[in-house]
Amino acid sequence: MHDDGYDHAAVERRWQEAWDDASVYRTPDDVEDPTYVLGMYPYPSGQLHMGHVRNYTITDAYARYRRMRGDDVLHPMGWDAFGLPAENAAKERDTNPRDWTVDCIETMKGQMESMGFGYDWDREITTCTPEYYRWNQWLFVRFLEEGLAERRDAEVNWCPECETVLADEQVEGDDELCWRCDTPVGTRDLEQWFLKITEYADELLDDIDDLAGWPDSVRQMQRNWIGRQGGTELPFEITETPRAPDGRDEGTEPQAYGSVEAFTTRVDTIHGATFFALAPDHPISESLAETDPDVRRFVEEEADPDGDEPNGVATGLTATNPATGEAIPVYVADFVLSEVGTGALMAVPAHDERDHAFAKKNGLEIRPVVAPEPEAGEEPTVPDVESAAFTEDGVLVNSGTYDGLDSETARDRLTADIEGAETATQYRLRDWGISRQRYWGTPIPIVHCEACGAVPVPDEALPVELPEFVNTTGNPLDAAEEWKRTTCPDCGGDAERETDTMDTFVDSSWYFLRYVSPELDEAPFDRERANDWMPVDQYVGGIEHAVMHLLYSRFVTKTLADHEGLDHREPFENLLAQGMVQLEGEKMSKSKGNVVSPQAIVSEYGADTARLFTMQAAQPERDFDWSEQGVQSAYAFLARLSELVEAYAAGGIETTDEAGPIADYLESETEAAVVVATEEYDELVFNTAVRGAQSLVGTLRQYREYAAVHGESFERALSVAVRLLAPVAPHVCEELWETLGGDGFVVDAAWPEADTDRETVEKRRRLVENTREDVRQIVDVAGIDDPERIDIVVTPAWKHEALNVAIDSDAPNVIGELMQRDDIKRHGDAAASYGQTLQENREALQRTLDPEAELEALEAAAWLIEREFDAEVRVLAASEAPDDVAKQAEPSRPAIDIEE
Repeated sequence: MHDDGYDHAAVERRWQEAWDDASVYRTPDDVEDPTYVLGMYPYPSGQLHMGHVRNYTITDAYARYRRMRGDDVLHPMGWDAFGLPAENAAKERDTNPRDWTVDCIETMKGQMESMGFGYDWDREITTCTPEYYRWNQWLFVRFLEEGLAERRDAEVNWCPECETVLADEQVEGDDELCWRCDTPVGTRDLEQWFLKITEYADELLDDIDDLAGWPDSVRQMQRNWIGRQGGTELPFEITETPRAPDGRDEGTEPQAYGSVEAFTTRVDTIHGATFFALAPDHPISESLAETDPDVRRFVEEEADPDGDEPNGVATGLTATNPATGEAIPVYVADFVLSEVGTGALMAVPAHDERDHAFAKKNGLEIRPVVAPEPEAGEEPTVPDVESAAFTEDGVLVNSGTYDGLDSETARDRLTADIEGAETATQYRLRDWGISRQRYWGTPIPIVHCEACGAVPVPDEALPVELPEFVNTTGNPLDAAEEWKRTTCPDCGGDAERETDTMDTFVDSSWYFLRYVSPELDEAPFDRERANDWMPVDQYVGGIEHAVMHLLYSRFVTKTLADHEGLDHREPFENLLAQGMVQLEGEKMSKSKGNVVSPQAIVSEYGADTARLFTMQAAQPERDFDWSEQGVQSAYAFLARLSELVEAYAAGGIETTDEAGPIADYLESETEAAVVVATEEYDELVFNTAVRGAQSLVGTLRQYREYAAVHGESFERALSVAVRLLAPVAPHVCEELWETLGGDGFVVDAAWPEADTDRETVEKRRRLVENTREDVRQIVDVAGIDDPERIDIVVTPAWKHEALNVAIDSDAPNVIGELMQRDDIKRHGDAAASYGQTLQENREALQRTLDPEAELEALEAAAWLIEREFDAEVRVLAASEAPDDVAKQAEPSRPAIDIEE
């Protein structure tokens, strides 16, 4: 022991070496069904931050807990090692991304080891090694063979600073900034490789309902991103209507643009369509922009899809409503998006808020055609839609022969009746563009041959390895002339390699499978072992990956199930999205200068302190503020625990062989701590589990100060406390386990068991705490300075029976039912009075301990009250107390009589 605490540096160094020497965390390959615990692997940026510490402490604590429960645990770690930041860092430092990445990995791995994270480092993977990315290429070829990969022209998001394509998900905020460098993102037309995730859109969406172990928020984010909508596609004929003055004669033949498909989920409102709208990049809009200066100015300068209000420009065209034959004006509008629906829509201002705002701004008709459902026998009331749209379903009005139909029926009828209309399903989800114009990624295994086209590299020629890095602008692979030159696998002629590399989300879309067989050279993963070990039982990572990474992982898992014999169609059974670590309410970031270094905390207070603080500060999914005071408090607690165990082991605490009420209380609190911690560890609610163990340690310290301790009960409680805290603070608990004479490592020790349940624990604790608080209030209100004796009188059994009858009763007035029970009725006025109390509080009634258990719990806890008030405390049954006192007692609220 140090004067100010325990020697955390020596303790942590000792046990890290011992675990390593014993290969404690190695998972054998012959385990049939391990508990697979996984934290999202990090990008090796050079230093761990507190977000990493929190994430990996969560998985480590849970993995350790499951080991102590007897599970074989798989808990691996690796590195998401490709990516543009390493390429940029290498350019800035005139080095190469590989050396930069390897240095960062070495640093971060050392920090992880210093935190005591129990990883099976034999399974470590690094995605930038050819041994790993070979299988990215192999998977790409399989996608190509199954028709799930294709190359096509596409308008893509382009970051001019990073000089690369970005996925939609990598363009952030209303200002559309690059997620890496905050540069405004533009667009380009490029040939790109796509993986056809849309082929799995329905399954990806429908299977979300089965992900019961995922947070509702994440599941909803995935639903929203897939964005399936059922509706109707229907044709609108677009023609030109001459406008004056434009130099045309009234008799000029209008130009026909043909039929344009519009998609709507509310075809029941079609009789209220008063204008038609096209996206700024719709082919007709682009055609008009070539000759119409107003349209050109709007498309090129004014259109703002992310603006606060919808804007548009009249085109002089009309669209023919296929349900009514009415010609309605056509606008180019910035609230219409080409990637949503068909890039064209019928606008119904009376029943859509966005259309309503546009119509008000442009003086267009707002025609209500759906009214709220009327009461039976009444006519529908047409809604007032001048100030706001009516957007609910209802019954049709102003819709000709369809008047009176409910919206759902009308949608079916109109879809069937309108010529050319068809039921359709639209998705927000788009195919996954994986092409990136950068060096530090997996080369796409394609060669381009003038005779044969795009030809995949044969499996036996994989991996296609990256050439030496060339520090240049643009895509360095374009400058690697020697590397690009190759021969066609099909015809043997001259060819060039594909110079795009894969999106790094490809790496993370299957890495969890590689952990099951990281050294396998014949396939990306051992199929039999993967079928035994998957899915990941508990996955932990940031909410920022709720869409991209998780959706892509689900997609790849489903394709592997369909084409490579994987038995599982979902990768992660349970998911926890952990909250952020903040400083004074703001996310820690280097740019803000508010980063707390984990290494500094480990150096001053130890890894266990950092781990304990992050776990006790808040539930894992919640954000919390870093607190130096909280860190010091966690360290002080570990120091107190160490002192207590060492004092007991050294014989510095007076003991006795005689058990008594205090030992009974300690036994009950020990069991309570086990019950609470077990339940909360199961649910990953570590802060509550830790508080339960800390409370037990507090009870032990009070017991020690109050009387000679019952040795057997005290030692068991110490052993339990150490084991309950071992998943969170493993080093110090390993030390204390040895001090107590425990067998082997505490990480392999059996988790303690309890012969009670959470409900009983809560009842007992509520009884004791309420009783202590009642005593305090009486002493305070009565102004009693020095009580001589405190009598605590437990309620008679008949009141417990009456309470249970009231809880179980369905009768409107419970008093009558109580008076039918002879064992209750015979108590006369007391029974009637208590019955009235039960009747008045029926909604709040709760079951309590039975009379015997209540008496035992209060007898065991009496020492706490004696210690607090320095007074004799008697716990009495109702039959042992004066009637005027006993009649005040109720279940879980004993009567209290204080003698000065």
